[in-house]
Amino acid sequence: MSGKNVVLFGPPGAGKGTQAAKLKDLLNVPHISTGDMFRENIKNNTELGRTAKEYSNSGRLVPDEVTIAMVKDRLGRDDMKGGFLLDGFPRSVPQAEALDRILKELGIKLDHVVNIAVADQEVKDRLAKRAAIEGRADDADPKVIENRLNTYKNQSEPCLSYYRPQNIVRDIDGIGTIDEIFGRIQKVFS
Repeated sequence: MSGKNVVLFGPPGAGKGTQAAKLKDLLNVPHISTGDMFRENIKNNTELGRTAKEYSNSGRLVPDEVTIAMVKDRLGRDDMKGGFLLDGFPRSVPQAEALDRILKELGIKLDHVVNIAVADQEVKDRLAKRAAIEGRADDADPKVIENRLNTYKNQSEPCLSYYRPQNIVRDIDGIGTIDEIFGRIQKVFS
């Protein structure tokens, strides 16, 4: 199986969490979700959680220094030796540059950026559905959804241009059933 150091990428609502659960089992690597880290901290009402909640409730990104420190700590742990699946980071070119520095310090090479591509209207439909099913406040407000999409396009999407010259971006059509999309992702690793 080729390269197990993977960043999972795509707009909010692209299905990254759903696909990450399947991909971590396929690759047999830890799944590092910054969203899960933030939600855990929010649930436990930690200082980071309160900060993250304030930002996410308005559709803004948590400040880089907070996220980068959290990711660096996680990537430095022993269970990362066999690879990792990073989901929700990097979300900006400065974060991508920081990830490169962290990986270089740790002597690790990034193998793949798996980009789940989904059109804006599909994202809006999925987020509205997720808000109804999961009760996620950050997905319920159309203005917040629009802000999240704009933030993704302006801050996160440029990461793909950052990584393309390294020839590690794998574009995946994110429309279809969960299994159809996962089948496309699996081909990256076969």
